[in-house]
Amino acid sequence: MYTNIITSQNDGITTITINRPSKLNALNKETIQELHAAFRVADVDADTKVIIITGNGEKAFVAGADISEFADFSVSEGGKLAAKGQELLFDYVANLSTPVIAAVNGFALGGGLELAMAAHFRIASDNAKMGLPEVSLGVIPGYGGTQRLPQLVGKGRAMEMIMTAGMIDANQALQYGLVNHVTSLEELVPLAEKLAGKIMRNSSVAIGAAIKSVNAAYEDGVNGFNVEIEQFGNCFGTEDFKEGTTAFLEKRKADFPGK
Repeated sequence: MYTNIITSQNDGITTITINRPSKLNALNKETIQELHAAFRVADVDADTKVIIITGNGEKAFVAGADISEFADFSVSEGGKLAAKGQELLFDYVANLSTPVIAAVNGFALGGGLELAMAAHFRIASDNAKMGLPEVSLGVIPGYGGTQRLPQLVGKGRAMEMIMTAGMIDANQALQYGLVNHVTSLEELVPLAEKLAGKIMRNSSVAIGAAIKSVNAAYEDGVNGFNVEIEQFGNCFGTEDFKEGTTAFLEKRKADFPGK
C-alpha cells in the first residue's frame, strides 16, 4: 500500500513507521504524501485511539528533508513547498483530534524535528540528536520549525539552536522540555505504548476537545479561554461525559463509548 512507510494497528494504537533507512528516513515529497494519507486513515478509524510516529532502524527518526528534491527551486516554488508541506502534514498532525506521540529514535533533524514537534508530545531514545540545521544550507526551517521550537523551548534557546544549526542530545532535549521522557532504544516504543495505554483509559472525545483548546492558545486572533469554554460546554452533550460522571458517582471504572 505504501512505499516509504509501514503502518500497523494493535489494541487501539496505530503505529506509523517511516521506512527509508538507506536515506536515514529523509522526508521526500512522496513520503509526506503517504504520511498524510496514513494519519488521515488512522484519525477516522474508530478503533484507533492513539497514533505513534517513529522511524525505522536505530539511526534516525527522520534525518531531514530530501534536499535533492528542491535544490534548484525558485522563490515561488520554495514558498509553495513550505505551504503544501505544512498543510498536508505538519499542521495537519498538530490539529488531529487523535493524540499523536512521536517516538524519536536517533536523528531528528530539520523536517524530522519539525514532524516530531507537530506531534502532541515527544519521547526520545538516549541516542537521539535533534536540531534545525537549515541555515547551514542558506535556508530556514519551512515546516513550522521557527514557530513550534520557541513555543516548546523558549525564544532564546530556539534562536540559538536555529542560528548555530547545532544539534542537542536527548538529555538536553529533556532539560529544554522538547521531549517528555528519555529511555533506551529498546524501551522507546514500549514506553510510547505504555503512555498510549494511559491515554486510552480516558475519553477520546474529551481528549480531542482538549487538543483543540490547547492549540487555540497558539493561534493568532483566537482567544484560547473562549475556545476552552466552548469545548468544555460541548463535553456536556457527549455520551462520554454521561458515562464518566455516572461511573465516578457509582464508584466504578468508566467504559467510554467514544461519542
